[in-house]
Amino acid sequence: MKKDSRVVVVGGGTGTYQVLSGLKKYPNKLSAIISMCDSGGSTGRLRKELGVLPPGDIRRAILALSDLPFAQNTLEELFDFRFKKGQNLRNHSVGNILLAALTQITGSMDKAIEEAARILQTTGDVYPVTLDKTNLVAVLNDGTRIFGETNIDRRQVKPKIPINKVYLNPGATIYKKASSAIEKADYIILCPGDLYSSLIPVLLVKGVVEAINKSKADLVYIVNLMTKKGETDNFKASDFVNEVQKYLCYTSNCLKYVLVNKSLNHSRGKVRKWYKKYGNIPVENDLKSNKEYKVITKDFLGAATFFRHDPIKLAKTIQSLA
Repeated sequence: MKKDSRVVVVGGGTGTYQVLSGLKKYPNKLSAIISMCDSGGSTGRLRKELGVLPPGDIRRAILALSDLPFAQNTLEELFDFRFKKGQNLRNHSVGNILLAALTQITGSMDKAIEEAARILQTTGDVYPVTLDKTNLVAVLNDGTRIFGETNIDRRQVKPKIPINKVYLNPGATIYKKASSAIEKADYIILCPGDLYSSLIPVLLVKGVVEAINKSKADLVYIVNLMTKKGETDNFKASDFVNEVQKYLCYTSNCLKYVLVNKSLNHSRGKVRKWYKKYGNIPVENDLKSNKEYKVITKDFLGAATFFRHDPIKLAKTIQSLA
């Protein structure tokens, strides 16, 4: 990757945080396009009580790109801090409350994000994929519909029946600055994370796939380390790729690189057992490079207790894509 390449990172949640944390150390023009469907926890309560757009995934992206000189750990602890007491504040995130307050002060979520990014001195831009208020809906193979991102993310309704598709209700249109960033990109990184509740919701917004189609960017997809109960049960790497391609179905700009972690079958037995207890297993790599895309298989596992992508390993590999 050339110096000053325009790199657009797409997604939401922990996976996007990991990717941004690594890429910000390189001299690229970095932008993050973030999902706006989160409806659980502190974010969900703020949506209902104040009518604001969901701040949770935006908060994580801003935090990942923050370049303040004081200790990153202190900043992370503050913004991820959740009140443990108080009827109204309990379980609320400080960062979410800050973004909600800035939205009311500035008059809009996009201006609130710009102000928060200025305060936290981010390396790069953070854009909501849309400024429209929308909700995620999943349709199961038997036709059952599940409404709301949090109900899909932590599915209690027919958890053994696979998801057939997801859609937005009401529909949403891409934020202009997000569209411009995608169209001008040299590389577009589709991040790991909850497939149906973090990544695909971005692709569902009207104008996103069209912007990808207009761009000349190399499209990169980072496959998840683990499956998720109720979303991607027993998915192999090819299943993740096929689902992403399904939602990119009418774009001529297809995947060029797919990054897949080496097997986790011999990694941290106790941790694997813990994940298995909750219905999550390592994603098996059954992909091979073909005429459509090149498969890059490496050790992308981080050193944390839980299975997370290592930001430095990911960034180093992405930078090598020339």
